[in-house]
Amino acid sequence: MTDLDAAAAPAAHDAFAEPTRRVGAGWIAAFASAWLGIWMAQLTPVQLLLPAQIDARLHPDDWIESVVAFGVVSGIAAVFVIVAYPLTGALSDRTASRFGRRRPWIAGGALLFAGALVLLGLQTQLWAIGAAWVLATIGFCVMTAALTATISDQVPVGQRGFVSGWMSAPQAVGIIAGLLLVTMVVTGAAAGYAVVAGALVLLAVPFLFVPDARLDAGERARVTARHVVASLWISPRRHPDFGWTLLSRVLVSIGNALGTGLLLYFLMFGLGDANAEDDLIVLTLVYMVFVILASLGFGRLSDRLGRRRLFVFLAALLQGLAALLLAVAPGLGTAMTAAGLLGLGYGCFLSVDQALATQVLPDPASRGKDLGIMNIATAVPQSIGPLLGALAVAATGSFTPVFVLCAAFTFAGALAVSRVRSVR
Repeated sequence: MTDLDAAAAPAAHDAFAEPTRRVGAGWIAAFASAWLGIWMAQLTPVQLLLPAQIDARLHPDDWIESVVAFGVVSGIAAVFVIVAYPLTGALSDRTASRFGRRRPWIAGGALLFAGALVLLGLQTQLWAIGAAWVLATIGFCVMTAALTATISDQVPVGQRGFVSGWMSAPQAVGIIAGLLLVTMVVTGAAAGYAVVAGALVLLAVPFLFVPDARLDAGERARVTARHVVASLWISPRRHPDFGWTLLSRVLVSIGNALGTGLLLYFLMFGLGDANAEDDLIVLTLVYMVFVILASLGFGRLSDRLGRRRLFVFLAALLQGLAALLLAVAPGLGTAMTAAGLLGLGYGCFLSVDQALATQVLPDPASRGKDLGIMNIATAVPQSIGPLLGALAVAATGSFTPVFVLCAAFTFAGALAVSRVRSVR
């Protein structure tokens, strides 16, 4: 029996049961491969391709115009994230195909995401760049809403911290691999977008062979617009731990987006770095190393100790400390130290907070939809953060308020997660 067979999903009538069989190395490898492709395709544009493309299109006399334009494009995409994540998660909960509940959405989302990226690389008008990025963002949401739900579907609670680490560790590898590809292997925006789109599809393929739970037609809840819209509201009064976990994720994710979303602009215009793109790769490499170490190490330790809140709390504090360093003493050396602290904190947060989120879901029959709502709390801040940062830069002409805001949001996120009671 292969690792993938050993990790076979529950039979149709057990699709809503808590999983008890540990997933094997083959399942984890395929899962990590898919996330590597996702992060490469999502974060390479955010960190380099998209801001550079917008700046090249505008050629502004004042660099702040370019920062604001990037923030606005990111902010518009955030509106679509709010709808796409829970909607596609809810639809995957109710999918009764012979290919399973999640796989059709993973495959379809990957193709939409990749196709939109290729289209994005061909655009020269700002409105068209924004429209193509929105389409790519929707594809990202469709794919990741279904993929995230497989953790609750197939991974037992005692293994979720470690497995979630394999969702977050590839984020760091994906950033650096993507940056190296688009700066050293290919040249031009169109080629850069095309190569990360191709990598996304290729790396997602192995997970499509992982067994997936199937619903019988009789088990599938009727899908109506009214029911889906009504299900998007989860009362924080009835489910306070879900509410506090969601709030904590929103706050910490906004903080992280503020700390990383304008990094290229910070190097170029805040520090006057003549080698900004090369130094961005070095900073990302430092960040990557600590994200990988933290996500896998703390994820496994969290499983062994059976504790989640403490790790999430400390992870948020570390990120806030990194931001304060940049606010107080901006410089390339400080940025290197901050990158390590931010990677350590965010790597821990990504793996352990994901495990925490799966343990506070209100209803096992709506895991995809509920985790889709949780995913909004990660994806929307990635779009809102650059907009907030751009507004702060435009108002003050300085990047210092950006890092102060980053620290404030992450410290608030630490306080929010301390209110969770049902999970240690």
